[in-house]
Amino acid sequence: MALKILFDGIDEPGLNTLEVYRRRGGYDALEKALKMEPDEVLQQISESSIRGRGGAGFRMGQKASFLPHGDMEKYLVCNADESEPGTFKDRELMQKSPHMLIEGIIIASYAVDIHRAFIYIRGEYAHQADILEVAIAEAVDAGLLGERILGSGHSLTLVLHRGAGAYICGEETGLLDSLEGKRGNPRLKPPFPAIEGLYHGPTLINNVETLATVPAIIRMTGKEYAEIGTETSTGTKLVSVSGDVRRPGNYEIELGISSRELIFDLAGGPEEGRTVKFWFPGGSSSPVLTADDLDVPYDFDSMAKAGSMLGSGAVIVVDDSHTVLEVALKLAKFYAHESCGKCVPCREGTNWTVKMLQRIQSGEATPMDLDIMASVQEQIIGNCLCVLGDAMAMPIGSMVEKFREELEAEIEAARERAATGQLEDVIPIGVADEHAGPIPVH
Repeated sequence: MALKILFDGIDEPGLNTLEVYRRRGGYDALEKALKMEPDEVLQQISESSIRGRGGAGFRMGQKASFLPHGDMEKYLVCNADESEPGTFKDRELMQKSPHMLIEGIIIASYAVDIHRAFIYIRGEYAHQADILEVAIAEAVDAGLLGERILGSGHSLTLVLHRGAGAYICGEETGLLDSLEGKRGNPRLKPPFPAIEGLYHGPTLINNVETLATVPAIIRMTGKEYAEIGTETSTGTKLVSVSGDVRRPGNYEIELGISSRELIFDLAGGPEEGRTVKFWFPGGSSSPVLTADDLDVPYDFDSMAKAGSMLGSGAVIVVDDSHTVLEVALKLAKFYAHESCGKCVPCREGTNWTVKMLQRIQSGEATPMDLDIMASVQEQIIGNCLCVLGDAMAMPIGSMVEKFREELEAEIEAARERAATGQLEDVIPIGVADEHAGPIPVH
């Protein structure tokens, strides 16, 4: 029986309400935390060694410890802008157990002496936002939010802010600009948000899943939580599995299990007669791995050693019914469309990548185009204010490297079709049709 922490009883009817959540022990961790000193609470989070579940994998306790002490206005921001293609775990948490997130926010804010918090939720998540609004109101009415929470000396105001559908606002500094009412553009770092973030104040930014795990850490102690998973990737992880699998969905796993177990045993693997061609371990922005990598443990460090990353925890499986060109072109179009245009390598590199892939599709490319395209990806990586450019360059670069023979064969086949007038129409960048998504997702 797999260990369940976040998904324990997640499908119980009415769990989104305060009554059912409290009946299941909800807010008990908050009561426990408020009887401790803030430093003790932060120590528990640090001892858990939980790494951020939003993509970067930075330790939450360490990030929180960077916030300066003092009477200045500090902020906590929950990043609920779940826009990474293939990722939908936070949506389920907010929809089914919103109070778990709210409880985690309150405890985290108490640990670092924060009295103003925000949830920045993806604009398309209107239903989940409505549920959160009701849950926040319930918490206020019950004295769990507002002044002197549960009779303690801690007060917290929590505001839900709805985004407008821009992928770039999932990047933490772009999110802060958007939250301040500006265009969502990434900021130059340093200074980092922990020193100068929202409204120029020290700001702790964490993902939905990370904050929702905090009550469990306090309930079971940080040391006990750290015993789950591996030494450097502690705890459980929600993983969204989509693409060419029989049972797509969200799964809670202990970090360190075999990727094969996740894709085949839990998600059912590809349909009969199909095989895994390649897969994204951490959302569409992660370098792809092949069927030879299915036995790599699913944890932060093992994925890095394999040449990819765990990222947001979204496994996208592509079977042998799809061409590499098909997937690469859809992915490149998505990132070119979502680039804010602030950085030249990203703005130009994403567009040039789309055009080069379209050259393959139209029969105009030669094998030299693959070398140029690989070079463009190298020029993007690490040269932008945020990682949006890298998010396209890393998977595209890995596809060119691992499937060069197939792409060269595609070039020759397209040239032959062009010579006989049998080419399909090339879809121009920016066209909003069924090709707008990054890859086929069931």
